[in-house]
Amino acid sequence: MEQLKTLGRELAMGSHGQSKEFLDLIKSIGEARSKAEEDRIVLREIETLKRRINDADTPKRKMKEYIIRLLYVEMLGHDASFGYIHAVKMTHDDALLLKRTGYLAVTLFLSDDHDLIILIVNTIQKDLASDNYLVVCAALNAVCRLINEETIPAVLPRVVDLLNHPKDAVRKKAVMALHRFYQKSPSSVSHLLTNFRKRLCDNDPGVMGASLCPLFNLVSDDANSYKDLVVSFVNILKQVAEHRLPKTYDYHQMPAPFIQIKMLKILALLGSGDKQASGHMYTVLGDIIRKSDSMTNIGNAVLYECICCVASIYPNPKLLEAAADVIAKFLKSDSHNLKYMGIDALGRLIKLSPQIAEQHQLAVIDCLEDPDDSLKRKTFELLYKMTKSSNVEVIVDRMIDYMISISDDHYKTYIASRCVELAEQFAPSNHWFIQTMNKVFEHAGDLVNIKVAHNLMRLIAEGFGEDDDAADSQLRSSAVESYLRIIGEPKLPSVFLQVICWVLGEYGTADGKYSASYISGKLCDIAEAYSNDENVKAYAISALMKIYAFEVAARRKVDILPECQSLIEELLASHSTDLQQRAYELQALIGLGAQAVETIMPRDASCEDIEVDNNLSFLDGYVQQSLERGAQAYIPEDERTGMGNMNDFRSQDHNESLQHGLRFEAYEVPKAPMQLKATPVSYASSADIVPVPEALSSRETHHISSAGSTSEAGSSELKLRLDGVQKKWGRPTYSSSASSASDSYSTSQKPTNGATQVDGATAVNSKVRDSYDSRKTQVEITPEKQKLAASLFGGSTKPEKRLSTSHKVPKSNAAVVPNEVAVEKTIHQPPPPDLLDLGESADTTAPPSVDPFQQLEGLYDPSINSGTGHNAGATTNAPDIMGLYSEGSGGYSIPVSGNNVNLLSELSNPAVKATTGETITTPLPQSTKGPNAKDSLDRDALVRQMGVNPSSQNPNLFSDLLG
Repeated sequence: MEQLKTLGRELAMGSHGQSKEFLDLIKSIGEARSKAEEDRIVLREIETLKRRINDADTPKRKMKEYIIRLLYVEMLGHDASFGYIHAVKMTHDDALLLKRTGYLAVTLFLSDDHDLIILIVNTIQKDLASDNYLVVCAALNAVCRLINEETIPAVLPRVVDLLNHPKDAVRKKAVMALHRFYQKSPSSVSHLLTNFRKRLCDNDPGVMGASLCPLFNLVSDDANSYKDLVVSFVNILKQVAEHRLPKTYDYHQMPAPFIQIKMLKILALLGSGDKQASGHMYTVLGDIIRKSDSMTNIGNAVLYECICCVASIYPNPKLLEAAADVIAKFLKSDSHNLKYMGIDALGRLIKLSPQIAEQHQLAVIDCLEDPDDSLKRKTFELLYKMTKSSNVEVIVDRMIDYMISISDDHYKTYIASRCVELAEQFAPSNHWFIQTMNKVFEHAGDLVNIKVAHNLMRLIAEGFGEDDDAADSQLRSSAVESYLRIIGEPKLPSVFLQVICWVLGEYGTADGKYSASYISGKLCDIAEAYSNDENVKAYAISALMKIYAFEVAARRKVDILPECQSLIEELLASHSTDLQQRAYELQALIGLGAQAVETIMPRDASCEDIEVDNNLSFLDGYVQQSLERGAQAYIPEDERTGMGNMNDFRSQDHNESLQHGLRFEAYEVPKAPMQLKATPVSYASSADIVPVPEALSSRETHHISSAGSTSEAGSSELKLRLDGVQKKWGRPTYSSSASSASDSYSTSQKPTNGATQVDGATAVNSKVRDSYDSRKTQVEITPEKQKLAASLFGGSTKPEKRLSTSHKVPKSNAAVVPNEVAVEKTIHQPPPPDLLDLGESADTTAPPSVDPFQQLEGLYDPSINSGTGHNAGATTNAPDIMGLYSEGSGGYSIPVSGNNVNLLSELSNPAVKATTGETITTPLPQSTKGPNAKDSLDRDALVRQMGVNPSSQNPNLFSDLLG
């Protein structure tokens, strides 16, 4: 039964193994009348293939047809990526026909950087070692297309071994694969380049011809290393030209023409500038030129390559004459292709024998009238090389006529630049030169490069480089006359108008033929006609400045025309600063004396070199006078204070970067906690409130709110710890960066009746300090900011000063500092803290501080804080935050034991000792019982100002504040 099914499927297939459905697909695609109809057919085919190709029961013969149909889909520009994996699977098949179909598909589907390449490398390695040379050839074909730089080492050894394979087809494809490796990664096969030399002597002409391609690339890179192969190449070329190769290599009765062409290209490189190497080539080149058949295209191709070789090697008169005869045949042919080859070959020989071009000058001009645009452009390239003073007029006129007729802006720009260059070099007369330039600018418009306009202006100013002043004056007068005639034409290009204005300004009144009023009127007409072009107006006002300057220098009366005066007034109020400056300069210049104007605006001095004093020595007297009056001397940039210690900043940045990295050293052993001595008061929870000494509260601000806090050294109050708490609403509160900037302070100063009291030092455990430092906001100061600060303020910017500015306090506190306290603060100014010092803080004196809770209360109710700075004897009462949430008036007690030490006690004053089991108590103010809407709102507002949302009616403030 299975055999019957197989037989039925084979009968359903065509005579060539193709189903009728596949043949209908090809027929329908060929008969499609539009791209839209073709796309509909292909999209319908894609849907069919997606449905059928994933069927697990699809026979291999049918799968092969589906893969071929996918090739048609891909070639017609549609996506067939859904079938790529099936093509890869087919390369694994043992059947030769299916394997070759799979390799054909993957080489067309995939690129060398596709993700599926990794699935093919192993199959290629196995097939390269196959006993069937057809399988090896299919694998080598895939190697040339799919192997990339990363996978070259996987197959390179097997490819090198195949260079000695008994089958010539395998050796040929191995050479091609090795050449491909050289193109992709020259370093990977640099040690195998001698194999190409060996294959040059292979018995099979196909292998020898394949080795010519890599050798051509190698000779192009380094011809001197392959000079020893000149004799070998000449001998091989001679054998090929003498029909020594089998007839199978002939093409239209031409013996191995493609091998000859590649050989001739290699010999052209090896014989360039080498008389000895070129001497070996003369005979064989003459034989090829004489024997080649010029009646076939392939014969003409070999002849053209011979001419290129003759033009490249050391010249030989006989070969040049033979090449000229071939070129004459090409130019006289009716074929555009042969004429194109003749024009190109003639351009190569002009450098060696200019008289050859003169013989074919008429034929070349005839090519300009040919309707083939490619032939015309190639002819213009030849004309550019053939131009002399005797034929420049004809050639340039033809080029300008062609430039007018074409619409290609790119090539029109190219032709215009060529015309200008030829006119500058071979102009027969001044009048012709000016007329030619006018035509180029008039018809090429703004496509002419601005450099061409500058070169024209420079040429008119410099003349023709001879000492004949009369000829130069005639040139300039001719330019002025022609430009005065052209001004009346409409829609002149902007670049051309700039040239006209410049020439009229420089030489409009030079010969005395035209008055200053006439020229200035023409310039004003140009500025008015092209009022939207600021460049033209700028050139026009500069030209007016020159005209009037020359009149003033000649001590003649300057009569400014009304239209010129209105133009100047208009430009004085222009939005363009450039036009404004030019107008003001014109006004100032007219008011100067004749001698000054002559010095500022000398006549015909546009080409004189301007000496620039880089040291500004003319300002030495002014600088010396300023220094004598007390001005500060200039400090060079490399000697400024802010730039002197760049290494210190680099080391600081390095240390800061190390702080952000992983730390592998062991933790320090924690020190024994210090307890505070205070009047016992009971608290309900040990985690709600933190005992904070007054020395720590002083780091919240550098300002003083009250002098009435007369607590002794070492005494402390129970206060909330607000380090790291971010305020969400209201005015800015104290950030962690602000508070951390003064962590190095361990004592505080408190003015009491004009005296200063110093609290005890506060020892902070290094482990706790690390936890706080990890929450600091690192402020980095870049060297650019250092340099900018040094430039603005004339000094260096230190990191300590930068960070100290972040200690912000409310304006209400800053305004109430007493003068006496300010004087004491000046006297007892502490040294700036070392922010990079992570060790134990040294004892120092801190500036008097304001109670932070007083400031928090001030943020909520400014009236409370208004009088604190004025009542020196008043006692500052901290707001009871816990009382806001308490229900009774009783106190809360915090039992402190040696076994259960609160982490926050490590921040307490080390000068105050507490015994184990001692209870620290502080009386709390009475809170009003019962519901009170105002108090509830006040409590919520104060909590929101602190940035804390209570977690319950009796919140754990330490947990809410510090997470």
